[in-house]
This record gives sequence, structure tokens and C-alpha cells, in this order.
Amino acid sequence: MKLTSLKPRVKLTIENPKSKESVALGPGVAALLEGVRETGSLNASAKRMGMAYSKAWRIVKETEDVLGVNFLDRDGARGSTLTPNCIKLLDTYWALQKEMQEKSEAAFQKLL
Repeated sequence: MKLTSLKPRVKLTIENPKSKESVALGPGVAALLEGVRETGSLNASAKRMGMAYSKAWRIVKETEDVLGVNFLDRDGARGSTLTPNCIKLLDTYWALQKEMQEKSEAAFQKLL
């Protein structure tokens, strides 16, 4: 195998530097929230990921509390939508993840 066929994988996390908690917005939470954006439901998003709704709810709540950002507007049985701040944070997360991945791959090839 040639080394040039390998590539790095970047896993971005967004954290609150003022918090002592290790909870952060990372790939799993971002995927869960993206599922809410697509389905309009935290329950449906959790099911797509093979996760119990109670676990998804706990993850979202803990991350909201630590980051100080409300992610979901909940509408009872009708489901949930992402808040404007969540949409901005999620879009920024995905854009930064993409940019860091591309730069990491280029740097890896250059350094080889």
C-alpha cells in the first residue's frame, strides 16, 4: 500500500471553554440535529441513528446546557424544529468540518 493512498480524518468538536463539562457539539450531536432538520422530529432522528429517544433528549439537553444555546423549538406531538441559533451553529459546524478536512488532506499529502 502506498502512503499517498491514506488520508486523515478530522473530527471537529465545538465546546464552551468556560465549562468544566466535557460535553460538546461533535459529529454525533451534529448528525442528530441534522436529522431533526430533515425529519422535523427528534424521535425520528434518534430512530434513524438507532438511538432511544430518551438518550437523544438527554444528549441534546446536556449539550444545550453546556454550550448555552437552545437547539430545538419543541411543539409537543407535532415534533421539533431547529432554532435560528442552532441552524447557524450547525451550518458553521459543517462548513468548518469540510474546510478542516480538505486542508488536512492537502497538508497530509504535502508532508508525505
